[in-house]
Amino acid sequence: MRRFLGSLLVGVVLGVALGFVVGWGLFPVQYVNGPAAALDERYRDDYTIMIAYAYLDERDTRAALERLRLLETENIPLYVQTVTERFISGSRGIEDIRALVTLSEALGRLTPIMEPYQPIDAPSVNQ
Repeated sequence: MRRFLGSLLVGVVLGVALGFVVGWGLFPVQYVNGPAAALDERYRDDYTIMIAYAYLDERDTRAALERLRLLETENIPLYVQTVTERFISGSRGIEDIRALVTLSEALGRLTPIMEPYQPIDAPSVNQ
């Protein structure tokens, strides 16, 4: 029994050592800049939110469309609408939803579910 446990321990130690040598020495991980279209849905959503906030600052629809083209979706306005509605249905952060609604509206895709999240313009005070 001792001989078996000793052999097992030696095998595990050698296996771990060989794994480190092969994994870190011979074939290390090589990070490559992948395309935005290859991102997981969660990260695509994060990217879309960043574009929506940039749109809030710049109010440049053309720039937002150019940035969203990196995701290689067929219909960008429909994609933004889908993300926005998913965020509303999933009760995500109100600021993110408002930014997405503003972008979606700028792209001509305002739906009834988005209307309560439209930015509220403060009434002007005339003196």
